[in-house]
Amino acid sequence: MAASLGLLKLPIVPQKPHHPQSKLPVLSNPTKLILSNESINPPKPFTETIHHLKTASLPLTTLALPFFLDTKDALAVSGEFGILEGRSFALLHPIVMGGLFFYTLWAGYLGWQWRRVRTIQNEINELKKQVKRTPVTPEGKPVEAAPSPVELKVQQLTEDRKELLKGSYRDRHFNAGSILLGFGVLEAVVGGVNTWFRTGKLFPGPHLFAGAAITVLWAAAAALVPSMQKGSETARNLHIALNALNVILFIWQIPTGIEIVFKVFEFTKWP
Repeated sequence: MAASLGLLKLPIVPQKPHHPQSKLPVLSNPTKLILSNESINPPKPFTETIHHLKTASLPLTTLALPFFLDTKDALAVSGEFGILEGRSFALLHPIVMGGLFFYTLWAGYLGWQWRRVRTIQNEINELKKQVKRTPVTPEGKPVEAAPSPVELKVQQLTEDRKELLKGSYRDRHFNAGSILLGFGVLEAVVGGVNTWFRTGKLFPGPHLFAGAAITVLWAAAAALVPSMQKGSETARNLHIALNALNVILFIWQIPTGIEIVFKVFEFTKWP
């Protein structure tokens, strides 16, 4: 009872109205002014950074472009080249190169015939040195006698040379070599371009390297012609050696070419 009376005597403290506080502090006007000024006029380091990014945007875009592109878009196999990606254009290279192989053999035959024209004349000149003088009578008339074997050989070689000269092998070999060089180099390049059209890339391997070597040998053999025309026997022998190596590489390249033709039929369509 006494405790209750004591509590009644305590002074009553007036209660203040409760105002809920916001979780985020209310910024004063000066602070708002400062932020507004910074948004309008950014600090100098920040401005310089933005400027450098803008300047480097083109190189950065160029470097990053391959990572964003689909790899299929970078290959020339989407049909955009039309018939150039088809089977018809792909088979043009092996057909032409097959013809050039046999034409190489024909050009070699013409060259060998022209070489015979020159070597036969040299052989005739050497045999003539071995022919004995025809004996004469006291009156100075030549004694009739059967021709010697050496003389018969000279006559035979002379007739052979006349027949060879009728063939115009020198000019025909020169023309065949020129055609072989022109079409060979052209088709060697077209073959690589066609591979890129079909697959979007080249395939380093025996066929490609052998083809490049054959093209170089064509050019090297043709470069020896001026020296050959001046009578250089060294240039002639080197010309023959280079072309013989060319034929060997050509033959060695045929199996890999046939394998590629099978792949063309497997992965391409007409036309």
